[in-house]
Amino acid sequence: MGITIKEANTKKEIRQFIDFAHDLYDGDPNYVPELYLAQKEMFDRKKYPFYDYGDLQCYLAYQDNKIVGRVAAIKNERYNDYHKSNIGFFGFLEFIDNNEVAEALLDAASGWLSGHRYDYLMGPTNFTTNETSGFLIDGFHEPPKIMMPYNKSYYDRILQEIGLEKEMDMFAYMLHTNTVSEKSIKLSEMLEERLKRKGITIRNISIKSFKKEVPKLKKLYNAAWEVNWGFVPFTDAEFEHIADGLKMVADEDFAYIAEHEGKPIGFSISIPDVNEITKNFKKGRLFPFNIIKLLLGKKKTKCVRIMATGVVEEYRKKGIEAIFFARNIKEARKRNLVGGEASWILENNTEMVQSAEKLNGSKYKTYRLYKYPLTNQA
Repeated sequence: MGITIKEANTKKEIRQFIDFAHDLYDGDPNYVPELYLAQKEMFDRKKYPFYDYGDLQCYLAYQDNKIVGRVAAIKNERYNDYHKSNIGFFGFLEFIDNNEVAEALLDAASGWLSGHRYDYLMGPTNFTTNETSGFLIDGFHEPPKIMMPYNKSYYDRILQEIGLEKEMDMFAYMLHTNTVSEKSIKLSEMLEERLKRKGITIRNISIKSFKKEVPKLKKLYNAAWEVNWGFVPFTDAEFEHIADGLKMVADEDFAYIAEHEGKPIGFSISIPDVNEITKNFKKGRLFPFNIIKLLLGKKKTKCVRIMATGVVEEYRKKGIEAIFFARNIKEARKRNLVGGEASWILENNTEMVQSAEKLNGSKYKTYRLYKYPLTNQA
């Protein structure tokens, strides 16, 4: 039988769209299901802030009346306006080990976007480059950390065979508490004292006063990342939405803000790897009992993920990023944690790469964003 592509729009179809991934990875020991309620909210046009400026169309692929793949075609003019580019996007791509299925899905996405005469498609981005992005191409030996992608190892092979090319690689570094460079930690302590004499101090972000901290963090994030490849400033609604989610799992002992005479100049946020807990949540459902397991277990995780670190441009190359990393390691040691993952780090972000490597961090996972030539242009 041939492959049939259908739009997924109804509540039932969106549920099937979400659950297809769970079926595809059934039995994979390293798969971690996304939480269903969070995924469901992403496709709610009244709740998710992406729809304030963007749009998408979901598709399901069928073969012999069975779902064999999914994809979302994504319009993100905010990205194009910021980068003065002309790109369409695809996301949420999953498919069986079949070139024809993958190609049919991407052709459906490009067909929906073709009227805009974009230069090409880029992805996967779910929905934006500020969210879960990229396919894992190296490092399939263990589960992903929180909010990081995981996918079938055959994806990279198939995508290249049907014409996709690399757009950008991103790295994940693992910093183990028992192998981290002691010299680098001591140097970071000395450096922190030196910076303090110049009025640059580092403190913990207050979770109790998180609402007051959020505007500072948003301003810092947008300023620190503005020259990074693929960056687009968060809207207020987007940043508040992600901050609300992070507050539930954040730990202020792993959250830092750097200030120069009271002026915020950099920040770093690490969060417990609750994937260690949710890994066993069937189809990502929280209720009735998994919500209790999550709340009780988040302080018992063995790793953290250093998920966002940035310093405004004029204060870079002063070692602030290295101090953030060292502080994470020292706190992890206090708690007898295995360590922390710094991710994702752009391949061209030499300062962050060097900071991780000086601490004996090991690059143990690589992720890739792809570009795909548009077909059926109008």
